[in-house]
Amino acid sequence: MFSLRMSSIPTVTLVRALAAAALTGMLVVSTACTRAAASEAPEPVGTATLQTGTLTAATNSDVNAKLVANNTSKSADAAACPTGMILVEGEYCPDVEQTCLEWMDPPTSRYAHFRCKRYAKPAVCKVPKVHRRYCIDATERVEEGTKLPRHFMSWTSSKALCESEGARLCRESEWIFACEGEEMRPYPYGWERDTTACNTDITEGIGKVGHLNDLRSEVGSHAKCASPFGVQDLSGNVEEWTQADGPGQGSKMGWKEVLKGSWWIPSRHACRQFQVGHNDVYNGGETGTRCCKDAPPREVASN
Repeated sequence: MFSLRMSSIPTVTLVRALAAAALTGMLVVSTACTRAAASEAPEPVGTATLQTGTLTAATNSDVNAKLVANNTSKSADAAACPTGMILVEGEYCPDVEQTCLEWMDPPTSRYAHFRCKRYAKPAVCKVPKVHRRYCIDATERVEEGTKLPRHFMSWTSSKALCESEGARLCRESEWIFACEGEEMRPYPYGWERDTTACNTDITEGIGKVGHLNDLRSEVGSHAKCASPFGVQDLSGNVEEWTQADGPGQGSKMGWKEVLKGSWWIPSRHACRQFQVGHNDVYNGGETGTRCCKDAPPREVASN
C-alpha cells in the first residue's frame, strides 16, 4: 500500500499511478487540503451512493404510483356529488357515549345540564360502526338572490324542495355523521364549546315566540363553524329538518320529523342533539332546509 500526495505529482504520472493502484486495490489518496482527510474510503462511499440512488428511484416510483392512485380517488370523490354538495364517507357509530366534563350554566339554572362547555376526549362508540357514503349540502339552502338560509320551511316543504332537485331529506344519522365525523366530535368544530364559532348563543334582541327577530347570518360566513368533512353551519343559524331513521318513514319517539342543529339561541347545538314535537307542516323564522343525496359506489364514480 502506498500514498500519493497529489499537489507534488505531474498529471500524467498521477494518472498512471492511479490506474496501477486501482488494480491492486491498495490506494489511499490524500490532498494538500486538510478537509479531504475525512473521506479516505472512496470505494465504500461510492458503493453506498449507488445503492442509495437505486433505492431512491424505486421509492420515487412507488410514491408516484400512490400519488396517481390518490389523485384518481380524489377526482372520483369530487365527481361523486353535484355542485354545492360534499361527499361524506367513513365509519359511523350509531350509539356514542359523550361525557360532559363542565357545564356552561350554574347548577341553580333550569338549564344547568343543557349547554356543555367541555367534553371528555375521546368519545366512546358502544356498538359496531357502519360504513356510510352519501352527499350532503355544504351549506343550508339559501333564499334566491341572497346568501341567507331559507326559513319558514316545514318538514313537508323541505322534503318537496329536496326532491324537486333530485335529492332528498337527510336521515338524522346522515346529518349526525356529517356533523361529528369519524372522531365523533360533540360539536362540529371540536370538543369545547366556542360561542363565537357559529351563529349561536345570542341572548339579546331575539324577540318572542311567533314574532322572532331575524338574526340569520349568511351561510358559510362563520369559517370556524365547519365539520370534519367541511360542512358548514351544522350548529346554529337555522334549525334543519331531517327524516327519522328506521324502516319505511322511520320514527324517533313517534315522530318522523326531527329538527337538528338548533338555531341562534343559547341551545345545546351538539351534533347528537335533536328536537321532536313539531308536525310536518310546522314552520317558523328559525326552521330551514338541508338536503342529502345517495352517492354512487366508489368504482362507479371512478368510471
